[in-house]
Parts: sequence; structure tokens; C-alpha cells
Amino acid sequence: MRRRTAMAVAVSTLSLSLAGCGMLSATEDAGEATPTKTNDITVGVLMPEKTNTRYEEFDYPIIRDKVASLTQNKGRTEYANADADSDTQVTQMERMIDEKVDIILLDAVDAHAIVDTVRKAKDAGIPVIAYDRLAEGPIDAYVSFDNELVGEVQGRTLVEALGDVDTSDKIVMMNGSPTDPNAKQFKDGALSELKDRVTISASYDTKAWSPEAAQANMTEAINEIGKNNIAAVYSANDAMASGIIKALEAAGVSKLPPITGQDAELSAVQRIVSGEQYMSVYKPYPQLAEAAAEMAVARVQGRDIQFDALTRDTVDSPTDKDIPAQLITVVALTKSNIESTVIADGIYKVSDICTAKYAADCKAIDLE
Repeated sequence: MRRRTAMAVAVSTLSLSLAGCGMLSATEDAGEATPTKTNDITVGVLMPEKTNTRYEEFDYPIIRDKVASLTQNKGRTEYANADADSDTQVTQMERMIDEKVDIILLDAVDAHAIVDTVRKAKDAGIPVIAYDRLAEGPIDAYVSFDNELVGEVQGRTLVEALGDVDTSDKIVMMNGSPTDPNAKQFKDGALSELKDRVTISASYDTKAWSPEAAQANMTEAINEIGKNNIAAVYSANDAMASGIIKALEAAGVSKLPPITGQDAELSAVQRIVSGEQYMSVYKPYPQLAEAAAEMAVARVQGRDIQFDALTRDTVDSPTDKDIPAQLITVVALTKSNIESTVIADGIYKVSDICTAKYAADCKAIDLE
């Protein structure tokens, strides 16, 4: 992965808008000719699964609303969610191609399995922007978070949670789906922080990011390593963390080891408040989704200057090199910064997190 501009590691909530970061809005006048298309455009949006609630609750609604605002409410979105089935996603994308949408935002279930369909879109003159996950094939651009940084943040925070870390500390790694290219980047980033500092006693690639599969894998790890010998658990996302916690509790572990996560799901934030989960990675979905919408509208309308301003990084996929990209940074979410991250950015209200079950835990950390 290469970057055309240096990217700073996040130390704040990243609630600034793209314009505030110095990026041009797709609607701003940059001295270009009249757009080649009007505001009456259709953006196809393909999301990968429903287990992770962010796609339905955050990503798509933000994209939909941003496309509307950028096109004076004349542009529309065509939405489909594959529910973790790559064949379903191929069918959904082929339907959008047949319907002649103007552009497709694709979050691939299986980055390799979708390659022929991406080529079909290209042949039909429909640009494809890879969203969140880097799909293979002739995509026009990629917008995602800095995935290796996500893993680094997870690994680094896990080491910090252990305190006097030692190579005798036994860690279980619950990695993401082997069909998701992001999962390898998360894993590589985490290993850059964990390798030679702790012992990776068990490591699993988890089919479809399934919490149930993670629970079964964790049960196997507990049986092999011993429930009292696991110092910490690297979980690539929050949904799997829930399965890991169930396995530990079923094994009779009363004091849970530090467990990581990703996506800042509401249930995970509540688990962080209660101490069941140590951290999650907060990824500013509004910034990602709005960037994708701006890129899509700029690309369809032929606003090349704005499009280039939004894609200052480059990435390589197994099939293509130097893909224009925007990589958005992330922040570790722990008890100490819930208020300055997900609450400050309007993702959740205190009342969403501090339900009756978590009222006492919230009070203990002055989250009221």
C-alpha cells in the first residue's frame, strides 16, 4: 500500500468534515467545465452483510443522504445487502448493471469472487468504487479506513492493557474472514505490534466473521491452552468479540482477559463500559460514507479535479496497481474516550449506551 500524501495517525475524534480537512466537495467550483451529467443520477450501493450492524445503521443511510444533498435531492441510491452470500451479491450487482445505474459503490463479500462482475460493469461503462473492502478487477477507486493501522491500534492497545508484557503471555488471535482482504491487513497490522512480544498460542481465520464460529474457535482454544492461561484475546471485530466472551463465560472464566474489537457497535461500547471488552476501533463512518458519496457523484458528473482531490492515496489489488484511493484513519475506543468519540460525533447518545443494565457502570466512569 502506498500513499501519495502523508497521513497522520489519529489522536482525535476525527469529526471534521472532508471540507475541513482541505478536500474539495464534489459540488464546489474548481474552474472545471460544466459537469457531463446532471444531478439526476443513480448510485448503486452494495453492502456485504448484516451481522455487523454498521452497514444498515450508518454506512448506507449516510451515503443515501449525502448523494441527495450533493444533487439537490435529484440523485438517488439503489441499495442491496448480500447478507454474507457472495453469489447473492453477484446477482445483485448484475441486476444493477442491467438497470444501468450510473455508478456502483461495492463493499464485496468476497473480493475475488466478484471480479468477473466488476469487469461486466466496466464493459457496460459503469464505474465501480470499492467501498471498505478492496475488490479485485478494474475498479475506478477505493475508499476505506487504513486497515493495517486498524490492526496496529488493536495490537498496541492490547499490549498496553497487559502492562508488563512478556513473551510468556499467551494470546489467542481471532482473525476475520479469509475471503475479506481487509482481514489480512488487520492481522498483519496486529502482528506488527504483537510479534516477539507475546506468544500467539492459537490463531483462527473466522468464516464470514461469524460470532458463532468465533465462539466455537474460542472454545477450542480454551480447551487446548487452558482457561487460566490466556492473557488476552485479539478479536478482529466486535461481533466476534461477543462470541469469544460467551465461550469464556461458558468455560467459567470470571475475570475476563483484555479483548479487542472493531466497529464501535453499540453492544460493544456497552461491553467496554461494563469491562467485558477492553477496546474497540472507532472508525468515523460519517467521514467514510460521505467521502464515498462525494467520490461517486464527482466521478459520474465528470468533475475530475474534485475526484482527484478525494483520491490522493494509491493502493494495489491482486489484479490492478495504483488504484486511486482515500484511506481514512481511526482511533482506539476505550472507557476513557467514549464521550469524546462516538458521543461527540453523534453516533450514539449517552441514553443509548447507559440503559438500566449499564447505569451503574456508566456512573462509575462519569458517563451520565
